[in-house]
Amino acid sequence: GRHEVWSWKTASKESLCLMWQKVKVQLMLSMSFLTALFWYCRRLYSFLAQLLKRWSNYLQRQLIRNLSVLPEVDLLGYSAREWKGETKQAKQMREAYEELFRSCHIKYVRQVRRDNYSVIRAVLFQIFSLGIPFPSWMKERDILKLPEKLLYSQGCNWIQQYSFGPERYTGPNAFGKLRKCMEALKTNWAEISATRDHEERGSMCNTLFSDESKEYKLYEAIKFIMLYEVVEAYEQIKSRDEPVHSLFSLLFARDSSSDPLSFMMNHLNSIGDSICLDQVELFLLGYLLEVKIRVYRLHRFNTEEFQVKYPDEYRREWNEISLLTEDDRYYHIPLFRT
Repeated sequence: GRHEVWSWKTASKESLCLMWQKVKVQLMLSMSFLTALFWYCRRLYSFLAQLLKRWSNYLQRQLIRNLSVLPEVDLLGYSAREWKGETKQAKQMREAYEELFRSCHIKYVRQVRRDNYSVIRAVLFQIFSLGIPFPSWMKERDILKLPEKLLYSQGCNWIQQYSFGPERYTGPNAFGKLRKCMEALKTNWAEISATRDHEERGSMCNTLFSDESKEYKLYEAIKFIMLYEVVEAYEQIKSRDEPVHSLFSLLFARDSSSDPLSFMMNHLNSIGDSICLDQVELFLLGYLLEVKIRVYRLHRFNTEEFQVKYPDEYRREWNEISLLTEDDRYYHIPLFRT
């Protein structure tokens, strides 16, 4: 009997040892597999994280490269880079920038793409980034109907000769293209001005102003609104229904813009292509957008024309935006810090 008990214990022990050996092998294989899986997942995670980082940096570089309004840079640093040397002009420009820094509390500047939409871009970017709402007159009427009103109600069929900046297109499709431009302006302005978070609004502006096809529609819409206001003022002057702003008297006093058609053909059609807005048109731009445009004209440093406002007559409730220019052609956006 003792021999049977011993044999049974020995057999059980051997069986358990055999099972443990098998389980041990399985555990070791499982641990090896899990270790290899963990190592692989870790390497995969690291690879994907690195790939995502590179892709994000690439997209960011592309966005900055396409931005028509660059991120802010130090004002005096920008001045030192742009105006090196000891020429009279370079010294004067550096002095003008130093004056902006000391007396006007302008510490940074955002460079705006140097093309013939420069001033409209700088104005509209600030209106959007500050969340300024539609002008009062724009809230009262649907701007989408302005091309139709001008063409059909007021009989201005000559708007078929309207040119879209670098795309000097004329013809019957001008009406449809103008309509799309007005839609782009209304939609983007409404969406951005309704966004209360400043950072989110800034991100929306950066996205919008890095897409040439979209932003050019905005500028052409602004140009057309300028034309519409000129036509309205011209009709009021002819009918003597009500007085018009003095800026229209200045505009129509020019031989090159004595009526709306000549204004379009000799001025508006070339804006964005070969010329920028001149001083009278800056008055008109501020008037129709209902903003006070303060311009620091650095080439007029130490004169009464160093700081000017467009228009010179404005309502107290209008928002103020600021521009700086070195030559009355290209404009940048100054940023204030107290």
